[in-house]
Amino acid sequence: MTGSAGPRPEAPGPSDYSDPLTGRELHKAIVWTAVVLTVVLVWFLSQPLLLIIGGIVFAQMLDGGVRLLGRVLPIARGTRLAIVAIAVAVLLVGFLVLAGTQVGAQAQALQQVVMVQIERLVDWLHARGVVPRDTGLGQIGQQMMGSFGKVTAVLGTALGALSSAAMIIVIGLFVAMEPKLYERGIAWMMPMEKREEFYRTTKTMGYTLRRLMFGRLIGMTIEGVFTGVALGIAGVPMAALLGILTGLLAFLPNIGAIVSGALTILVGFSAGTQTGLAAVAVYCIVQTIDGYVIVPMVARRSVDLPPALVLGAQLLLGALFGILGLALADPIVAMVKVLLEKRSTLKAEEAEAAG
Repeated sequence: MTGSAGPRPEAPGPSDYSDPLTGRELHKAIVWTAVVLTVVLVWFLSQPLLLIIGGIVFAQMLDGGVRLLGRVLPIARGTRLAIVAIAVAVLLVGFLVLAGTQVGAQAQALQQVVMVQIERLVDWLHARGVVPRDTGLGQIGQQMMGSFGKVTAVLGTALGALSSAAMIIVIGLFVAMEPKLYERGIAWMMPMEKREEFYRTTKTMGYTLRRLMFGRLIGMTIEGVFTGVALGIAGVPMAALLGILTGLLAFLPNIGAIVSGALTILVGFSAGTQTGLAAVAVYCIVQTIDGYVIVPMVARRSVDLPPALVLGAQLLLGALFGILGLALADPIVAMVKVLLEKRSTLKAEEAEAAG
């Protein structure tokens, strides 16, 4: 007969943090909870975050102008920034005055012409049995737009768009005034050993954004001016307005070209077949110059972004966040690509040093 055994030793329970297994599982739970909360927070704060990103992009555009001006005027940075900001304001006011006096009245006429041409196109499709007779213009428009979701949705109201643009400009001005201040503030929240890599990455991102936006502005100017002049020579109605719209929409790669081309061709055929064919020719020439001259030049000097990747990002961000996500898709993809390339380079260097 054996004696009675003593009390069994207590094992750590699920609420005992001294258990290594419990500690690991708790750490995993905290990490996943933080990830989920971050995703939810980003979703609910998407518009303010996009405004901040837009302000950073605008700040890099101003910084590019400041750096270019510094090559010919060796004066203080603050003075150069003031000159660039005043020049941008003068150009914007001049553009608004020009658009308001010369092409403002054409905007309503353009809408009417486009609607008439779409109705004619629908009738032509009805006659050939491509579209059922009971399908109206509104239903076709809803089906076409529904596939893009919020891609072409506006920010809400005209007041909301103006306030968003004003916030982007204000944020951009503040960041452009003292970029190192905000860079050091973000770096301060990172571990010491990560800060040097952070500075190198942000420097490359800034360089890439400046080149990308500079090329974008050059492309917008060339496409807008050439389209307006060429359409005016070809006798296409509202050539000035179409040139301005083409230049503005050139800020949105791929999708902007499709929208501006559709408008140009519709208005061209409203004045006759010969004028419509001339509008098609102008559109093809503009896109050829953009595809074989402007885009390669920008890609070589900034970052090589595959067109399918940019278009996919535009559709995704546009569907999720509206026109602001659509407009910032290209810069966001460029920054993410720079970040991934830097991380990959760092990992390769660490592996080589360890080996």
